[in-house]
Amino acid sequence: MSQQSSALTLRAPVDTRSERSEFLRSTPVRLLTVGLLVVVTLVTTALVTTLSVSDRQRTLELLLARTEPLSDAAQNLYVQLSVADATAATAFLSGGLEPGDVRGRYTESLGAAAGEVVRASTGLASDDATSRMLLATISTNLPLYAGLIETARTNNRVGNPVGSAYLAEASTLMQRTVLPWAEQLHAEKSGDVSDAQRQFATPPWSAFLMLAVSVAVLIAAQVFLSRRTRRTVNVGFAGATVGVVALLGWMLVAGLISSTATDRALVRGAEPLDLLTTSRILAQQARADETIGMTRRGGSLDYEQQYADSVAGLANTLDMLAHDDDTHSVRLDDARALVSLWSTSHDRMNAALDVGDFDTAVDIATGSAAGDSTDVFGRLDSSIVGEIDSARLSLRDDVQRGASVLSGLTVGTGIICGLAVAAVAGGMWSRVREYL
Repeated sequence: MSQQSSALTLRAPVDTRSERSEFLRSTPVRLLTVGLLVVVTLVTTALVTTLSVSDRQRTLELLLARTEPLSDAAQNLYVQLSVADATAATAFLSGGLEPGDVRGRYTESLGAAAGEVVRASTGLASDDATSRMLLATISTNLPLYAGLIETARTNNRVGNPVGSAYLAEASTLMQRTVLPWAEQLHAEKSGDVSDAQRQFATPPWSAFLMLAVSVAVLIAAQVFLSRRTRRTVNVGFAGATVGVVALLGWMLVAGLISSTATDRALVRGAEPLDLLTTSRILAQQARADETIGMTRRGGSLDYEQQYADSVAGLANTLDMLAHDDDTHSVRLDDARALVSLWSTSHDRMNAALDVGDFDTAVDIATGSAAGDSTDVFGRLDSSIVGEIDSARLSLRDDVQRGASVLSGLTVGTGIICGLAVAAVAGGMWSRVREYL
């Protein structure tokens, strides 16, 4: 018997791995892979740039809304406390019932200091425990200081010598306890302003890097498409490249303007403002030492030395500002001249004390005649306050300029990168469909 061969023949097994490999190496898949890489790069660039710009803008706006006003409140707190202390001593020198304007200035300064404590407290961050502790301690000691002043004032009215001791105790509390706390608070808040500006004086390098990478990836993708499809230009990719290059240019210009404005705010605003505030504090310290020393009937060597040190520091600080081209002004020259005139008035006061003419010394220290200490100090303080206001205005204007130039960049980045993704998708689809 012959064996019949089967009519069915067996097919050779299909190599699925080979087919898969061939599919993955095919031109359409490679085109889609390149397109996906470009899209991922553009989306990443949009996120990094948007986050970088919005973070810078938010920080600069926070600097305007909270950090700088808090620094100003800390500066005003210190000054008002010092004014209250100096004015209390001036009132004490008058003997008996002090003049109404002097008493009013003391009350106004103490009330203003309490108001600055509230103002500073409302602007603190929830995690700023150190500043909250300083403000709480200052607030707690203000009533104690005011009580000592009232006791000294009552005894001075009836001619009790013990009033001088109460005044000295109150001034010691202010000079050695309350004011150092206020100075520490001011130093911290002023440092926060400078730190924020130094941080954002540096351009957003991460955003620049991602935009440059996007441009490089787009160009590389177009070179790949040109070689694969034998077409020189892909309109979609070319349009996306133009958009990203335009965004990079916008970012460079805006970043440069923002960084320059922030740096200018630091050089012509924050740094001079810190020195001017120091000058005003030194002037207030010198005035307090001058008046409190007078209450000792002949002065105190300690207060005299403190006065001399404060005036020397004041003169040096104003000289530094006056010799800087970025901060020099006519008002600073006037302030320097007033410091010299104040020293002359103080020497006249000491000369009167040396010969036992206490009444003349008091008139020089507290009188309102031209050239007397009260007159000279008042004009000096007004000049420094004017410079502080000018520096603060310059700081805020420059910071505002640095923030506003970034205002449209966040939305613009999203729009341009979105359009670039759409252009890439359109350009890639026109090539892929040729293989379908």
